[in-house]
Amino acid sequence: MSQLDLARLQFAMTSIYHFLFVPVTIGLSLLTATLQTAWYRGGQVAYLRLTRFFGTLLVINVAVGVVTGLVQEFQFGMDWSGYSRTVGDVFGAPLAMEGLAAFFLESTFLGLWIFGWDKLSKRVHLATIWAVAGGSALSALFIMAANSWMQHPVGYQVDPSTGRPQLDDVWALFTNPVFLRGYLHVLLAALVTGSMVMLSVSAWQLRKALRDDKGGTEDEAKSQAQTQSQAQSQSQAQAQAQSQSQGQDDPAAMKGEAAGFRLSARLSLFVLVPALMFAMLVGSELGVTEGKYQPMKIAAAEAQWETCQPCSFSLFQIGGGNNDQTPTQILEIPHLLSLLATNHWNGKVLGLNEVNSQYQQAYGPGDYVPNVFIQYWAMRVMAYLASLALLLGLWGLWLLRRERLTRSRWFLTAAVWAVVLPFLINTSGWLLTENGRQPWIVQGIQLTKNGVSSSVSTAEVAISIVAFFLLYAAMAVIAAVLMTRHTRKGTGPLHQDDQPATEMTY
Repeated sequence: MSQLDLARLQFAMTSIYHFLFVPVTIGLSLLTATLQTAWYRGGQVAYLRLTRFFGTLLVINVAVGVVTGLVQEFQFGMDWSGYSRTVGDVFGAPLAMEGLAAFFLESTFLGLWIFGWDKLSKRVHLATIWAVAGGSALSALFIMAANSWMQHPVGYQVDPSTGRPQLDDVWALFTNPVFLRGYLHVLLAALVTGSMVMLSVSAWQLRKALRDDKGGTEDEAKSQAQTQSQAQSQSQAQAQAQSQSQGQDDPAAMKGEAAGFRLSARLSLFVLVPALMFAMLVGSELGVTEGKYQPMKIAAAEAQWETCQPCSFSLFQIGGGNNDQTPTQILEIPHLLSLLATNHWNGKVLGLNEVNSQYQQAYGPGDYVPNVFIQYWAMRVMAYLASLALLLGLWGLWLLRRERLTRSRWFLTAAVWAVVLPFLINTSGWLLTENGRQPWIVQGIQLTKNGVSSSVSTAEVAISIVAFFLLYAAMAVIAAVLMTRHTRKGTGPLHQDDQPATEMTY
């Protein structure tokens, strides 16, 4: 592999790993703030215990996310000095805003939230967790402004003496059409991720409570009845059969922890389903916007080599990569691609060959087609898994309405394993976004091959990849152990006097 390939591999590895933690921070901080608000307004002890429980998971996640985020900053000077020199006057502004404003806001108030339970008034302490949530969302705003500029450069002019872009309208970064839809899409994806994490953890605890409850199943009731008298056995079996036939939750009869995690499961479902629906709608609009400014990205996502009108959407196909322009489309839906790409039933979608010819006329000879295989399947993995997550959420809401959520072993088991879905969806979405821009590092301004550092050898990049891999593997093990241990521990028993210590008032 060349130095360029290794540099791209390293950036992809570290970026994907870092973005595993970013949406959890944004989503879980908002949900934790919501739980604490419920405790502040109603005084219900269960919400306090849930706030502390999920807040601890949030702190662990933030700690790992900060470490992995620092590496992202180093790489611009280490492997991508050509990129930094060319667009530093533009790209540096939002990164500086993110570091000076958002990061310090988030970290400062997170510290106040951690250590302020017995030192701040309830109102001030509640404000600190909302500040953490706001800081994490603000951090994503600046990063997305920078990334959206790479997709669709706006608000700049080229310095004739250096040939480099210079920012002349900072507000244009935040009115960029790609940014407006992309940032909202990221926030919704973060809510999906945070709510799915909360749902999975809650489902694990509810399933554990159901397994530990000897009256949880009819078989367990019959097994227990064998050691008792025949009359008592029949009475218990009848009572159990009646309970099983109803299949309903009984919050009043649930143990303390289970009752609490039923509340968090309900909150997560109420957030998950609408967030997923809106994320799909905004993502569809983002695709239309990218089709206008980056037609190559959309054509590659559909492996559409020839221009069509109207265009069918292929659900599954064989072939269609860069070396095969005649794929076998197993399943396709007429007109759907036209509708998704243009918002018109009979809309025209440019093919890869035509867009490549346009780019050659505008930028000179070359192959401007990205990796079509990655682009095609990244889009479908994202869309199909998001649909699966939506079905799970709707299933959970149906069970919640029927008051059977905590009694459904099938749903609780599925919800536990579904924790991987948002991470696969987010990763696929970023692969779709970044791979589709190739071979550009900044659309229409700089090619990726011109942004790599010329002074860094192939061996040095390879060594750094190994070092980062080992470091990230160690952090993954530490984070997994801490989160798993905390999840297994639960919130502990509930007590009516379980309140923070004496507060300082302001």
